[in-house]
Amino acid sequence: MTLPVALSGTDVIGQAKTGTGKTLGFGLPLLERVTVPADVEAGRARPDQLTDAPQALVVVPTRELCTQVTNDLLTAGKVRNVRVLAIYGGRAYEPQVEALRKGVDVIVGTPGRLLDLAGQKKLDLSKVRALVLDEADEMLDLGFLPDVEKIIQLLPPKRQTMLFSATMPGAVIGLARRYMSQPTHIRATAPDDEGATVANITQRVYRAHSMDKPEMVSRILQADGRGLAMIFCRTKRTAADIADQLARRGFASGAVHGDLGQGAREQALRAFRNGKVDVLVCTDVAARGIDVEGVTHVINYQSPEDEKTYLHRIGRTGRAGASGTAVTLVDWDDIPRWQLINKALDLKFPDPVETYSTSPHLFEELSIPAGTKGVLPRAERTRAGLAAEELEDLGETGGRGRKPSAPAPAEERPARAARPPRQRRRTRAGASAEAVAPESSETAETVATRTPRRRRRTRVGAPAVEIAETVVTPVREPAPEPEAKPEPAPETKPRRTRTRKAAEPVAAVETVEAAVATVVEAEVEAKPRRTRARKVAEPVEVAVAEAPEAEAEVKPRRTRTRKVAEPV
Repeated sequence: MTLPVALSGTDVIGQAKTGTGKTLGFGLPLLERVTVPADVEAGRARPDQLTDAPQALVVVPTRELCTQVTNDLLTAGKVRNVRVLAIYGGRAYEPQVEALRKGVDVIVGTPGRLLDLAGQKKLDLSKVRALVLDEADEMLDLGFLPDVEKIIQLLPPKRQTMLFSATMPGAVIGLARRYMSQPTHIRATAPDDEGATVANITQRVYRAHSMDKPEMVSRILQADGRGLAMIFCRTKRTAADIADQLARRGFASGAVHGDLGQGAREQALRAFRNGKVDVLVCTDVAARGIDVEGVTHVINYQSPEDEKTYLHRIGRTGRAGASGTAVTLVDWDDIPRWQLINKALDLKFPDPVETYSTSPHLFEELSIPAGTKGVLPRAERTRAGLAAEELEDLGETGGRGRKPSAPAPAEERPARAARPPRQRRRTRAGASAEAVAPESSETAETVATRTPRRRRRTRVGAPAVEIAETVVTPVREPAPEPEAKPEPAPETKPRRTRTRKAAEPVAAVETVEAAVATVVEAEVEAKPRRTRARKVAEPVEVAVAEAPEAEAEVKPRRTRTRKVAEPV
């Protein structure tokens, strides 16, 4: 229905259910409006109509859909040798800029990278004759409509605009009214197809516990007649976890989600299309427009956000007239959300049946052989797996999902000659032990004869250290008898102790009295903070006799009141 209208150059709004072939509905008219050298050779165009600038632009919401549409257009335009280029993020800029410099006819791209290259003056959109907005409602949901409007403003006003989508929200209709000229709205439905979903998709909805879901999925994947299967999750972490669990259970599984780099995402999709992987676990990023032949089962591991997401998820199976099975596992917490989806789509599952991995009706309704366990038997593990698909180096701009490059092989160095064994020498204080050994005896003799270091006590205000030491001696220790000889101080002491000068003989009495008088005057004038006030020693005859009484009259040690020294 779309082809005659689109080939005439009229603006078109195409609305149809997912999986009904919208890509070729706009792809064939788009390729017809492009002028290529083959047309000049056939006489259908003039040479001055040829240009290296893009003549047609297709805007899509996701990278996966961009790759798929590009491949479809390349296949359709192979006979006329139409140059089609995919421009999307996650890849290096240089190859895309180089391809634009050489010249292209049709560009398929995502809004972000298109605006980026147009802002850098690397992309010339002034010669575009036809614009296609595919999956416009998804671009609305992802917040791309402002970017799409900026792209439309860069295009010439005289052009053909085609808009295709499975649903038509109000914002998309408003966009069509602003930028389309008298569009023809085409809505395609089958005569015997009622409701929003495709009739040849068998839908099953079960209420399942979150801890039993991996076991249920493992048994569903062993159902009779299962081909390729897609499992949809709401979060990236859940998708990665389920893919790992299925791989441990023996299934050839791959993952497609936002935390993976573009190279890893394309590797998983290529392996899925080539049959090396038969289970693809993905988030809703892959639910739009991905067309893989042979998908028989779609499993909604987590309940979708809304009815549009549900439609696009289950639309991965039952495409182009084929039949398929869609299984939705609803957790207890998701029952209110599912009831809204059920009401919006007019389904027949308002209250899903509580189901576990051992429930008999699960085996019966999905044709699972009796006795199936949650691990795939080794005899059935025939797929090559994700590792068999080569990971293409796309020169990704981000750091996600890229494997570290293999280290460069080290250059071979010539073998070294064998080293002689290393002799270790014992050293002591920087000198060898042999040189230190002879001197050890002399050092011991020197230590034995060395006198200990004497600590000198000083008092605040004392004029000389030696006087203070002399004064302390008569107060603490009574002066010895004049006839008695002072005992000489020991030559060595084991510990560091205070040493005081011993009392001199009677001949030094006059010197002591003079020193005492001087010290007393200094103490009276200075009054140190925490010093003991002691009675000044009397002359030698009196000091010797009354020393015990003087010690008895001394006040306690730590008192603040001090007795002023009496004159001699």
